[in-house]
Amino acid sequence: MSDAALPTVAEVRAAAEAVKAALDRHLAAVERRTGDEDPDVYAAFNELAAAAEDYDELLYDRYDEVTPFEIPSPDDGVPYTGPAEPAAFSVLIRRDYAVVETPRLIAQAERVAAHDGDAELVHDGGTAGALGVLFGEYEPDEIASRAKDFGLEEGDSTLWIAASEEAAEPGEWLDSPFGHTDPQDVLHRFDVSSVFDEEIDQFDGGDEGEEQGETARSGLTPA
Repeated sequence: MSDAALPTVAEVRAAAEAVKAALDRHLAAVERRTGDEDPDVYAAFNELAAAAEDYDELLYDRYDEVTPFEIPSPDDGVPYTGPAEPAAFSVLIRRDYAVVETPRLIAQAERVAAHDGDAELVHDGGTAGALGVLFGEYEPDEIASRAKDFGLEEGDSTLWIAASEEAAEPGEWLDSPFGHTDPQDVLHRFDVSSVFDEEIDQFDGGDEGEEQGETARSGLTPA
């Protein structure tokens, strides 16, 4: 940036004062909040985030310095704008798997079908049919905990808790169960991915994480 385009000292100081004022407003909103999801607290948080981001940019442009603040951006998540006191909520879960041992998967399904007259291997008894049998017999949590037994390898997963004003009527969303969720109604989300291990390894050398073979869990909550 050229000297002519640099922010003035006065502009940087004004931005710093704006952060101080936003901090005071945020603290005041927190002190008088009426619940865990108070809309005034969310509004004050967003104002503080915007003020801190402006100050950080001006400080860097003028002095080539940064603040220790990490300001959420739209890429980091969508701000919650749902009801302050949800009367109902939905839990949405996605779990990805890779089929790494097809014979094991089919064998497990055949074992279930042999003992359950209602379980039938369709689709020529291949992978598609085996998945139908296994998910018809076992709860998703049990399949997740026994993925290797079924010849599966776990991938990324996420769990969303989405708030709503009232509970849905029976059968109301069955034709499109995932089409009515607004990301701004998500109260909390919990992500599991090996990418978190990779990020940790960049800082600690990776030996401990690789030996443990654990997948990191990230709980993300709107501020």
